[in-house]
Amino acid sequence: MIRQPSRRSLLLGATAAAGTAMLGGCDRLGEADWFRRTLKTGEDANLFVQRLLLTERTLAPEHAEADISPWFKPNGTEDPPDKAYKALERRKFADYRLEVGGLVETPLKLSLAELRKLPSRTQITRHDCVEGWSAIGKWTGVPLSELLSRAVLKPQARYIVFHCADTMDQGGGDDADVGDDTEQDDAPAGNANPAMTKQSGGGESKRDAGGQQADDDSAASASEPVRFYESIDLVDAFHPQTILAYELNGQALPVANGAPLRLRLERNLGYKQAKYVMRIEVVESFARIGQGKGGYWEDQGYAWYAGI
Repeated sequence: MIRQPSRRSLLLGATAAAGTAMLGGCDRLGEADWFRRTLKTGEDANLFVQRLLLTERTLAPEHAEADISPWFKPNGTEDPPDKAYKALERRKFADYRLEVGGLVETPLKLSLAELRKLPSRTQITRHDCVEGWSAIGKWTGVPLSELLSRAVLKPQARYIVFHCADTMDQGGGDDADVGDDTEQDDAPAGNANPAMTKQSGGGESKRDAGGQQADDDSAASASEPVRFYESIDLVDAFHPQTILAYELNGQALPVANGAPLRLRLERNLGYKQAKYVMRIEVVESFARIGQGKGGYWEDQGYAWYAGI
């Protein structure tokens, strides 16, 4: 009997094909305005279909212990070279503090030990990469909704931005390798865009009353380091399977897989699932962060919405 492909596999196949086309070097086509508009239309359609067919709490498939992959492939950055990150790693992240700020009533700053004391969730799920591979892992972490509920979102909050620890483009500054922010598990091959401006990842940038970067900070010099960032909307943020994982397969999260904390966003492709999360910023708009597309890879041309 011929099995009909699932909606998940169809969407994954289509997205992977699009990713392969981009990775294949369609530079001339990618420069065409009409093609960019077509891609944006496809992204909007994907978001519409996903939200139409699934409820806000529909779960991604979960698997049995016997299904766990013998090796969960790390991808992208596997050992951030940033000095601040290296200092945290040497002390086994005892000095790590996750900051939650922006459009919140109660900003948070939590150690890894404090995060482990919060309500947790364990899930065995499949990671689907835009490059075509997949792996099943057992993740344990704190639900993002738990942190956001404790922080209490302000009414104008719309997006959650994850600022990470590794530098994607060192820039030209003397301290380019000094940082406290990341990249991610599913980063496709290729060099960072040298023209990309610095995203608000170090906690030092100026912001207006709405939690956004001030105008004089949003166009930072291209010579400054560019660190990884990613964003999601509130629907995905409050999904029960959206967690900040500190364990993989019952062990402390390895550095190669994003230690000390990584995002698990089970209804999305892997490039959305940020590793080495240092700071969470609640915003009304991400227009003034990076190049304003909502994420490092989105600034390079990838779709902001990567639901599967």
